[in-house]
Amino acid sequence: MTPQPHTRREDGTGGEDAPVGGPRAGGEGSLVGGLHTGGGDAPVGGPLSGVRVVALAGMGPTPFASMLLADMGAEVVRVTRPPNRRARALGQTDGLRPEHDLANRGVGAVAADLKSAEGVEDVLRLAGAADVFIEGFRPGVAERLGLGPEVLLRRNPAIVYARLTGYGQTGPLAREAGHDINYVAQTGALYAMARAGEAPRPPINLLGDYAGGALVAAFGIVCAVLEARSSGRGQVVDAAMVDGVALLTAKIQGLRAAGRYSDDPGTNYLDSGAPFYDTYRCADGRYLAVGALEPDFYREFVARLGVGTADWPAQDDRDAWPRLRELIAAALARKSRDEWAEIYAGTDACVTPVLTFDEAADHPHNAGRGVFARVGDVLHPRPAPRFSRTPAREPQAPSADELDLRKLVHEWSTAARGLGDRSA
Repeated sequence: MTPQPHTRREDGTGGEDAPVGGPRAGGEGSLVGGLHTGGGDAPVGGPLSGVRVVALAGMGPTPFASMLLADMGAEVVRVTRPPNRRARALGQTDGLRPEHDLANRGVGAVAADLKSAEGVEDVLRLAGAADVFIEGFRPGVAERLGLGPEVLLRRNPAIVYARLTGYGQTGPLAREAGHDINYVAQTGALYAMARAGEAPRPPINLLGDYAGGALVAAFGIVCAVLEARSSGRGQVVDAAMVDGVALLTAKIQGLRAAGRYSDDPGTNYLDSGAPFYDTYRCADGRYLAVGALEPDFYREFVARLGVGTADWPAQDDRDAWPRLRELIAAALARKSRDEWAEIYAGTDACVTPVLTFDEAADHPHNAGRGVFARVGDVLHPRPAPRFSRTPAREPQAPSADELDLRKLVHEWSTAARGLGDRSA
């Protein structure tokens, strides 16, 4: 998927009114995006059954965070532009057909014109009966729309207000535009993603948008919801991709401080510097991943290469790593990827064929465990992690249907009042 901008410029006005509803610890199940959320203690809804989420439509990490919550049973509703405005905005999106937009699976959609006071008021009423509100605009945009955290927390004191951005809500770059590659570069992580003497290689948009952005944001949201259940008070979650990616480098920072990790890319054990932790081209042009770090695993790997290795350099002889790499490459170039996969199957050599997405879906382990599911002609990764008692939802095609916003406001508000209105 091509990295997409996580922000867009919005402006508008909004009004205020008496609070409607409030968050609740549980509730009756309902349908959102064609999926049943369950209710009460029913395990069908997943571990987040009963949690209601309003997310302003966006790109980058915002939809993926919404999908993560929906996968786990939360009732997530995405606020989109009215149809005529969405059509004009297609240049700012990837233009996917609904069934291909996996980040919106399990997520309902309502249309609201955030340029109008009426549309903003509708969203405020919906948020008044929600547990979570998510937005991914640049700092200050939600406030100009009349949907900032002060307004929402005044109406619904227990709501968790999550803000997903690249650089965060504060700091000199907070209002700057950017993409995944920029945020990863900002943390130092991109610099480390290079082979020796080569340019850094961006890891598509998995590291910034999704790992450092959406996953960290979803973790923060669940933490804040858990705390709000005991305190009755919501708060703002400032989830920045720069922060999240920096957090992911914690182990590396410790190794650097201990003098066990070089700042020169492509010279360390885990960054392709070590010849026994890298990918190699096989006779058929496909690749093999070798992760034989530990001495026992390395011995197992070398023993099955089928070539004489008595005069090979020692595994820990760093000066001889270039020569060792050449020897390993020559040995692995003698057979096809799948021949090597068969040779190393069932061993502790830590050797794995580098699979395409379709091959990964059909691999016996992934197929047996159900890592992927095909919905129509679309390959869905199944939700993770897995739960023994409250399993996540099964993947279904994202719905193209639009929910009635006013009707949804009434349903959520009625359910919230039935469990006690916690609004001020």
